[in-house]
Amino acid sequence: MTQWRVLLTRPAEESMALAASLSEAGIFSSSLPLLDIEALPVTAEQQAVFSGLGRYCAVIVVSKPAARLALQQLDRVWPQLSWFSVGAATAQVLADHGLNVQYPQTGDDSEALLALPTLREAIAGPGARVLILRGEGGRELLAERLREQGASVDYLELYRRFLPAYDTGVLMQRIQLERLNGVVVSSGQGLLHLQALAGPDWPQVARLPLFVPSPRVFEMARAAGAEKVVDCRGASAAALLVALRSYPVPTL
Repeated sequence: MTQWRVLLTRPAEESMALAASLSEAGIFSSSLPLLDIEALPVTAEQQAVFSGLGRYCAVIVVSKPAARLALQQLDRVWPQLSWFSVGAATAQVLADHGLNVQYPQTGDDSEALLALPTLREAIAGPGARVLILRGEGGRELLAERLREQGASVDYLELYRRFLPAYDTGVLMQRIQLERLNGVVVSSGQGLLHLQALAGPDWPQVARLPLFVPSPRVFEMARAAGAEKVVDCRGASAAALLVALRSYPVPTL
């Protein structure tokens, strides 16, 4: 396993945790965060939504930043409603604060969550109303499918994501200097930021094995020209380790 030398692109704090797990497995990693998070200002609308959570039959939290920022605005008297998350890591953030959270075991994306029987049950009644806590922008699939099933869906955006400022050429320099032979991205936006940072070096970066968390990001990467894309079927360290053990280390 020591032949893998991978680039991690998650936000700095998350990359540190992932790097520790990889190190325990004997895998070298280098971190170049391609997503940074900035909380949006707390508004009267946000406060009104959080004070009235009881009117929702389900609250869906799509990411760890959304979970952390929501918890900052909630007190310890949790509304008796159904909480859902897109993945296990987000669910753990909420569970650590006493919430009972449902999440799919089959993947870390909207498609897997939509197939969850407990979510279908939660919105089965008349007048079902769902709140989605997320960052600025993002996919519309979840809301669209829930509305097709008869639910009313509200968004509450808590943060924005952006690409940190780096010097031109830093990505390829890092890959060459540290002899990296794989790249890990955790989301579709992370992939877009990888391409943006690579710039004219993207064809070279695209030759490296690219480890992605879901079929959707897999298709995005292939469409962008990535030659060797591996769907980890999840964004956790365990999912990445399984993928690294299953895919042959390239000869560079």
